[in-house]
Formats: sequence, structure tokens, C-alpha cells
Amino acid sequence: MLSSITRPKVKQFMRDYQFDLLVIGGGITGAGIALDAVTRGLSVALLDMQDFAAGTSSRSTKLIHGGLRYLKQMELKIVSETGRERDIVYRNALHVTEPERMLLPFHKGGSFGKLTTSAGLFVYDKLAGVKKEERREMLSAEEALAMEPLVREEGLLGGGHYVEYRTDDARLTIEVLKKAAQKGALCLNYMKAEQFQYKDGKVSGVTAWDMLSGDAIDISASVVVNATGPWVDEMREKDEVSNDKRLRLTKGTHIVIDKAVFPLRQAIYFDSPDGRMIFAIPRGNKAYIGTTDTFFDGDRAHPVASEEDISYLLDALHYMFPSVKAGRNDIESTWAGVRPLIYEEGKDASEISRKDEIWEAGTGLITIAGGKLTGYRKMAETVVDHVVKRIPTTSFGPCITEHLPLSGGDFESEEQFANFLESKSNEAELYGLSKEEGHSLASLYGTNVDQVFNYVSAVSTENTVLPAIWKAEILYAIHYEMAMTPSDFFIRRKGDLYFNIAFAKLYKEAVTDYMGAILSYTEETREHHLSQLEQHIKEAEGKAGERM
Repeated sequence: MLSSITRPKVKQFMRDYQFDLLVIGGGITGAGIALDAVTRGLSVALLDMQDFAAGTSSRSTKLIHGGLRYLKQMELKIVSETGRERDIVYRNALHVTEPERMLLPFHKGGSFGKLTTSAGLFVYDKLAGVKKEERREMLSAEEALAMEPLVREEGLLGGGHYVEYRTDDARLTIEVLKKAAQKGALCLNYMKAEQFQYKDGKVSGVTAWDMLSGDAIDISASVVVNATGPWVDEMREKDEVSNDKRLRLTKGTHIVIDKAVFPLRQAIYFDSPDGRMIFAIPRGNKAYIGTTDTFFDGDRAHPVASEEDISYLLDALHYMFPSVKAGRNDIESTWAGVRPLIYEEGKDASEISRKDEIWEAGTGLITIAGGKLTGYRKMAETVVDHVVKRIPTTSFGPCITEHLPLSGGDFESEEQFANFLESKSNEAELYGLSKEEGHSLASLYGTNVDQVFNYVSAVSTENTVLPAIWKAEILYAIHYEMAMTPSDFFIRRKGDLYFNIAFAKLYKEAVTDYMGAILSYTEETREHHLSQLEQHIKEAEGKAGERM
């Protein structure tokens, strides 16, 4: 179980046990590797120096997509692979992934015309193995406007309509880790791999520093995988750099606006004035727009939206949706993420490939570099295939993750999931919740929602500022998802810092106090975590400036 309460026990076990595999990095890539490995029979430990998914894996465009943009760059293999993988990700996690109909409008003088859009989407459907009912359809200008009246009418020639999949990237990562922990992997957040250990010239483990308690432990493993995303070069430098390849970091920024200001009802993928492709996506009673693509050399742990990024996205918004009068003050929140791309000489930020590569040092350290959210499962399979060859004395099973539901995703079909949501919406009333609250919880936690309902029942008589539903979710996040700080809860367990920032501001102290009572925060720890959350709120509002 991924529990904050059992964290000290997990630490002790990590120190005392010799593992087959140690994964450094708790983003989607590391999580996928841990799950694949443990389900083949390997003993697995995983560390992250921050919270799980705190880096790139909570800061993406939140799409499991088939890579239409890569078709434009003629990266046909990536289109084919990611298109097929997105269906697998969707099937295994219906509660955190959902189909999102996407409109690609084309205008006179734009990058896409009717013929190129139709041909491109046709090839995309074929390469990506798109289901019959989700294949593209071509729309006239009138049909495109009927679908989304906010789209710029001047010069509109028509549109392509196709399907992407929307997800919550951080929750997807957490559900992968919960499944890995359920299968026996030991996972710890806030544990930094400070230095490698060696035996006969080969990497044999790490010395890890607990960022919360301040003590260090040694962890031993037959194979160590560096899956640290933007930090892979830094980890390689602690060992040895075995080739001349390296990362080139780029930053992607998104802005969030209330639907009262930007009443978007249809997800749009559109040309910005400079030719970059931008997404505008409705989510609940908000809409978000992104992403930028610029080279980045700042603080990898704290990438933030600059005023230049925000202005660029507002300009793109006004260009495609001229009737929308959103200004700087209408932006409720922002987020920025760092993409760890493999450096390619002479290419600008948006041209660098999203491909992944495995690099192996002479010391045996395996590094997975590059890649994208959609392809995490296939990347993990490739890495673990590589790992098991390094442990020849034991026979391990085959990869089984293609048909393995993630934690909370135990559904055989979309119809069964829909029936489940309806049933849990009704059941919620037994716990004093509304049907809408029950539907929201069941959508977020899937088949794990019963534990949350049980917590609602247990805390309903407590007299505190926090509503019972919030206390229940905090308890679940602590006992089942290793949330250690209020930032963990608001940002990566709930996503409220981006899509419900008013709640985060309203309840920041109450949530900190409630978590502190359960996790025994000292007054100093409480102040530190609250200050950290307030800094994250400022960053999300775009008020913190660019941290270096």
C-alpha cells in the first residue's frame, strides 16, 4: 500500500533488502517501469526526490494523444505507436482517461487546408489504429461554427473532427504507482538518490537522503534505472557519461480561464499566428490553453509561466476566438512543465523529436531519456526487457501490462464504468453527500471510491472548518497515496491548484492543520509546508516571477 503512515517501515525495508531493480524517478516513466518489473516477478524499489509526479508528469497538456503533430513532422513510427498505446492507457484507466472530441479548424492561409487536413487525419486513423466510431469526419465551415461558435469565422473553410483522450497526468501516475505498490513494489517520495554505490566497478545501489526527516539510507540493487526526466544528465554525471548524447530542455506553459469569460464547449486544436499548434480544452467549468515551446535553462523543480508566455497564449486565444475578451486579470491559474528532450543540433524547440532512447553506462547504470506521457507503458516494457537480460540467473515472466487495469480502473467496458458512476452517485446519498459529489468522487477514484465513502462516514460528525468530503479525500490521500504535504494534496492528488484555485486559497490553512494532526507536523514543519503551498499558489497565479 502507498501509505504515508507506513513510510518509516518502507524506508527500513529498503535499507535492509537487496532488490533486483531500483528505479530513480517517480514520474510516469519510472512508475511504469516499476509496475512492469514487479508484475514480471522482480523485486522493485522506487525513489523520487520530490513528490511523485511533481515534475513533468503533473505539468503536461493532460492529453493521452495519438501524436497528430508528429504526422506533420513525418515521424510515422511515433504516430503509430502512440496511437495504439493511447487506447491501451484508456482501457486500463477509464476513471482517469476519457475521450475528448477535438475540432481542428482550417482557415484561408493557414498551415492546414481541407485536403491536407482530410488526408492527414485519414493517415492518422490508419497509422494509429483508431476505432471505427472515433475516426475523423470532415466538416464545412457552417458545421464547424455550429460545433464551436467562438472559432474565428473570417477565412474559415471548414474543420476536421477527431478524437483525443483527456487525462489527469498526475493522477494517472499515482494510479500506476498504487498498482505497483499493490503488487509488491516499495515506493518512496521525498527520497533523493545522492550518490551511487559500486561493487567491482558496477553500480550496486545508492545512498539516498530523506528530504523530510534529514537522514540517509543505503539501498542495494542488482540493476539501477535512471528515469529522472529533466534530471537524467545530472544523475549520469554522478556516475559516468557514456556517450555524447544529452538532453535539451524545453518549457511548455498553460493558462486557465473560467468558462464565464471563455465559454468554450468544444476542444480545439488550432494554428497560432506564428504557425505553432495550440490546444484549447474545456475542463469542468474552466478552459485551459497551451502550450508554448521554448528552450529552458531555469530551475527544473520550479518552472513557472513568465509574462511573455502568458501574453503569447492570450494572443493565440484572441486570434482564434476574437469575440473572447479575456485579459491578464481573467487568468485564474497557470502551470509550466519542462520537457526532457534528446538534443538535436540545429533544431528549434518545437522541432525536436519526442522519441525515447535507452543509454547504458559502462558501470551498468541504465538511463531512459526522452519520451512522452502517452507512450509510458511501452517505454517501460522496453526498459524492463533490457533489465531482465542483466539478471540472468532468474527466470522472469513476460510483460503483462497491456491488459492490466490500474488501481481504481477495474472495469470491463465503458458501459460498465457508466453504470458504476450512476450507482455510486445514488449510493453517495447514504453518506450524506449529493449525487453530484458522489459522481465526482467515483469519477476521480474509480473502484477505490468505497474507501473514500467510508472515510466520509467516519468524519461526518467531526466539527471542523473542512467539509466532510474534503477530510475524507485527505485521509485517502494520506493512507493510500502517500501525500505528505498540503501541496501534494492540492496539486497532484486533486489538481485544485490549477482548476479550483479559489478552494486552495480558501482551505490552505485548514488542510495544512488537518494533515498536520494526522502526520504529526511540528510547528516548524507546518509553517514550512504552508509557506511552500502559498508559494505554489503565487506561481500558479503567475505572480512569483521566473525563479532561477
